[in-house]
Amino acid sequence: MDLDDLEPKKGKPKLKNLEPMGLEELREYISTLESEIARTRVEIDRKEKHRQGLDGLFKS
Repeated sequence: MDLDDLEPKKGKPKLKNLEPMGLEELREYISTLESEIARTRVEIDRKEKHRQGLDGLFKS
């Protein structure tokens, strides 16, 4: 069984309407998204290391 099978499946998030947003709001939105991307990359790294550890146990 793959560890990804244990993760809940979610659909694609709806795109936010950028048209009514002002310049400062758009910059803030970009900052928020960049923070979320960084947080997501940390979680991916954590899960990959965990998987590698488990793979090492079962290949021995």
